[in-house]
Amino acid sequence: MAIRIKPLFHYITKSPICFTTPTFQNRLLFQSISTTSPSHHEYLNPLCNLFQRYGFQPHELPNFLKKNDFLQNSTPQEIEKYFKILQTLNPSREFLVSTITSCPRVLQLAFLENWKLGIKQLGIHSISWIAISNILELASKFGLSPNDVSRRVGCFKGLGFSEATVNRVLENEPMAIMSVEDELREKVEFLMGIGVRGSEIDGVVRLYPTILALGVEKRLKPLLDEFSDLGFSLSDVRREVVREPQVLGLENGELSHCLEMLQSLKCRLATKESIFGDGEFRAGYKVKLRVDCLRKHGLIYRDAFTVLWKEPRVILYDIKDIEKKIEFLVGKMKFGIECLVEVPEYLGANFDKQIVPRFNVINHLRSRGGLGDEVGLRKLVKMSRLKFYNMYVKPYPDHEKIYGRFAEKSAVRSRHSVGMWKLFRPQKYPETEDDVQNIRHFMESLPK
Repeated sequence: MAIRIKPLFHYITKSPICFTTPTFQNRLLFQSISTTSPSHHEYLNPLCNLFQRYGFQPHELPNFLKKNDFLQNSTPQEIEKYFKILQTLNPSREFLVSTITSCPRVLQLAFLENWKLGIKQLGIHSISWIAISNILELASKFGLSPNDVSRRVGCFKGLGFSEATVNRVLENEPMAIMSVEDELREKVEFLMGIGVRGSEIDGVVRLYPTILALGVEKRLKPLLDEFSDLGFSLSDVRREVVREPQVLGLENGELSHCLEMLQSLKCRLATKESIFGDGEFRAGYKVKLRVDCLRKHGLIYRDAFTVLWKEPRVILYDIKDIEKKIEFLVGKMKFGIECLVEVPEYLGANFDKQIVPRFNVINHLRSRGGLGDEVGLRKLVKMSRLKFYNMYVKPYPDHEKIYGRFAEKSAVRSRHSVGMWKLFRPQKYPETEDDVQNIRHFMESLPK
């Protein structure tokens, strides 16, 4: 780093133009533009300070300013004026940084003056900063005026959507405002066709705004045909859509694959009954969500199904609990996600009572160099409580404290139960002197 910085400072000291030495936070910016002229540095230094003061990260500024060289056409004072106009739309720093980062072209006076009052014309009283940021980005990209966006928002309200639903759509599916009214009406009519009432449609779109981006003919109707082929009636589909609208995001054939796997499960009857407790549709969708969770963390589609088939209890667990175990496996235990295919029982083990205490004991033993053979995930998870206690806790007094209250339970279980021969042994009575004399006389009376 010093090799790159030295020529620049040498040049600066020889230059007749004086300006302050960059701070530590600005050093990265100056290193990335070391070939520019001194006058350019003199301009960038206050500009860099301005962006940092409004919440931008120093390490992001070199690349940002390099990509958006049009900012050089405005002075730092003008850019600060643009910042303040944006803050009148929403005062949060997150809004300012997010909007400028995603769409720097909003830093134009004519555009900002046009939208300064345009947000209020939308008629959404509790609009979020994310929705405002998305609107400005679309307006800048497609040349939309406040009247254009206001007219499209009015179309949403005309279809019966509440302000909360419109705000949610603008947050999560802003491109929906680019759809023509007939396309939006077609989605509403599809929901009505499966029995979703007008009062429920607003809730469905609010919970799953992505439905407005799905094609009716190419996506939604084929999906409805698949549900029908699987034996689900329209009332079944309506109930599930109202309960969790995300089921409309299923890929064609995905639910069929999930139900096929469920039918082939070989597990305890109680576990299978719990899985199908809310019906086949809900059971299949639960599988889809957990497959997506495993795939998000690195497993391929086939391996994710394999894990669920080998350890069906995972279908009953909350996704947050599954993710917590996976993060602990990869981040703390340093195992690869592929280990779950060989040891799916890990996801079925109790996190607080089994996984964490055992890992703490093994990790402490490893840190002391007292671990002979490395303990793999299979051995760590599948070993019985008594065997683990006898091998890794009992021989080491300090491990009792690390293992915690589970050491006491294991120690109690290690005691052998009372044998049956002890229970049926005749009761022993105390002997008196008379008893001893009687036995002696009896023995003496026997023939010799």
